[in-house]
Amino acid sequence: MAELEADLDHIIPSSVLPPFWAKLVVGFVSLLCFARSYDGDFVFDDSEAIVNNKDLRAETPLGDLWHHDFWGSRLSSNTSHKSYRPLTVLTFRVNYYLSGGFHPVSFHMVNILLHGGISVLMVDVFSVLFGGLQYTSKGRRLNLAPRSSLLAALLFAVHPVHTECVAGVVGRADLLGALFFLLSFLGYCKAFRESNKEGTHSTFWVLLSIILGAVAMLCKEQGITVLGLNAVFDILVIGKFNVLEIVQKVLHKDKSLENTGVLRNGGFLFRMTLLALGGAGVLYMRWKIMGTGPPAFTEVDNPASFADSMLVRAINYNYYYSLNAWLLLCPWWLCFDWSMGCIPLIKSVGDWRVIALAALWFCIIGLICQALCSEDTHKRRILTLGLGFLIIPFLPASNLFFRVGFVVAERVLYLPSAGYCMLLTLGFGALSKHTKKKKLIAALILGILFINMLRCMIRSGEWRSEEQLFRSALSVCPLNAKVHYNVGKNLADKGNQTAAIRYYREAVRPDFAAAWMNLGIVQNSLKRFEAAEQSYRTAIKHRRKYPDCYYNLGRLYADLNRHVDALNAWRNATVLKPEHSLAWNNMIILLDNTGNLAQAEAVGREALGLIPNDHSLMFSLANVLGKSQKYKESEALFLKAIKAHPNTASYHGNLAVLYHRWGHLDLARKHYEISLQLDPTASGTKENYGLLRRKLEQMQKKDV
Repeated sequence: MAELEADLDHIIPSSVLPPFWAKLVVGFVSLLCFARSYDGDFVFDDSEAIVNNKDLRAETPLGDLWHHDFWGSRLSSNTSHKSYRPLTVLTFRVNYYLSGGFHPVSFHMVNILLHGGISVLMVDVFSVLFGGLQYTSKGRRLNLAPRSSLLAALLFAVHPVHTECVAGVVGRADLLGALFFLLSFLGYCKAFRESNKEGTHSTFWVLLSIILGAVAMLCKEQGITVLGLNAVFDILVIGKFNVLEIVQKVLHKDKSLENTGVLRNGGFLFRMTLLALGGAGVLYMRWKIMGTGPPAFTEVDNPASFADSMLVRAINYNYYYSLNAWLLLCPWWLCFDWSMGCIPLIKSVGDWRVIALAALWFCIIGLICQALCSEDTHKRRILTLGLGFLIIPFLPASNLFFRVGFVVAERVLYLPSAGYCMLLTLGFGALSKHTKKKKLIAALILGILFINMLRCMIRSGEWRSEEQLFRSALSVCPLNAKVHYNVGKNLADKGNQTAAIRYYREAVRPDFAAAWMNLGIVQNSLKRFEAAEQSYRTAIKHRRKYPDCYYNLGRLYADLNRHVDALNAWRNATVLKPEHSLAWNNMIILLDNTGNLAQAEAVGREALGLIPNDHSLMFSLANVLGKSQKYKESEALFLKAIKAHPNTASYHGNLAVLYHRWGHLDLARKHYEISLQLDPTASGTKENYGLLRRKLEQMQKKDV
């Protein structure tokens, strides 16, 4: 290790080597890179995971977080994404509570600070990975690799591939997962802090490391892979396991293999057993919580996983790995989404892109050979740990164990990038060793750090608004249907329907269901009803379980006075997604408006049985009960809805109407006045209030 430190001596000045200054520099640089995103909007997936997620609101019981997925749907639902991250959602809820609503600044600030904290923590992690474990007599860990750990931490802090995790609020799942991943690793290292005798350890710290790994998994699924990294670290650093030596003994049938120290060490075997049992237990609980099995993805999400040929699947998976490697090596072309036709399928070995696979495996095999065969034990250990940190956290996204819902995702590279930074630092050390132009190497490193910082700032700016984010993707992934869909949706939201249709037309090329649905929404707004119905039907054909599309189809039928069709469409939406509040509400309102009060009441009670804390459903059912002269029950629901949302004028106005009918005129006057204070322009409330005042005046005259 001293050799690598010597190689970097002319590159990293001694003034920044003390731990406090090193961490201060890393923290400052990491915050500077992404500070531009602090006042950005909620963009892309933030809308579904945060703004439209009822789990963030106070009326949703905290216990529901443990039964819902990341997007607020029940895990038992057929439409659930199965992404189980309750601790991340809990931080969103705390954010919402402390900031007093959906104010994106506070959400972005937490993400930026989390990345800064993780980058600072990386200094300690890299010092262990590069320098190994050595403690003073007082139990204080020594940093034997100050230069290499600082350089690797700086490379990590300024890597542009992290922009999605930091600038996109939903990226907090990756940030929190990484935080507890690193804490678990450092906790595992502390298990050997007071070990004066080789092979001893603190069981407490091993168990705490497993618990922190479980916490990491409750933030993001990747977190559980820290147990694998801990095992590799134990084998290589604590057990000093020499893979090359073992292979040679196996090949020569050496009898001394039976006496290999690490295999005969009871403490080592005990730790491996704890890690294995802990990991298996956590994964079993995770599987039980998922309920109905893994999520169902469509072919446009991950086309390679649907290929009939195993060879085609293998080639494309490896091509995806090479693209991920390229994003780490050259993070200039970044995109918020890489699916939906962005990366066409490789269907034969004659495709020129196969060269990328060959280049990837040439590099990996070369690194593995060096990790196994190098005579330098420190180099072997650093290469193996670097490859471990690069590969192990990436395994859940590799398609090897289960199908994932994306082709390439920059967010899943947050942790693996630490392994890349290790390997890059080792490469700079080797380059410095074999050249006399040390200043040139220093200039190269400073240039890379500066360019990456600049790229982070530019990319953070693109993540500040949906318009900038979506348009930035057009040049990177012009074939991506989701990019065109989101540009079109953004235009439609701004009222530019004609331009939106053009982008939706481009998006429906790969049978993208959401694009077909939104095309239908725009066509409906332009009164092209037949075309809208056809678009909705096409969307449902491509995604049979599509509750939102059934909901919009129902709205179309309601506009056309096809009431039975509308009710059937909304019923389909609620069957597929029982918590679809809008579909339930529309059924109640339509039945109410058509005079079917008994049926409206039955639907309302059914809906509240499934979504008991939905104030809009309480309001709709209260209106129906009031018309059915069930005043007491209606009053209770109105008051409950008002308690949940006290500043909604219509809630007070309709309660006033109920009291007016019921003959409780003083209470009616009180709530009419509250309603008009909240919304002075409500003409219906003004008219009803005027009628009440005239009635009260007449009553006073009679009394006189």
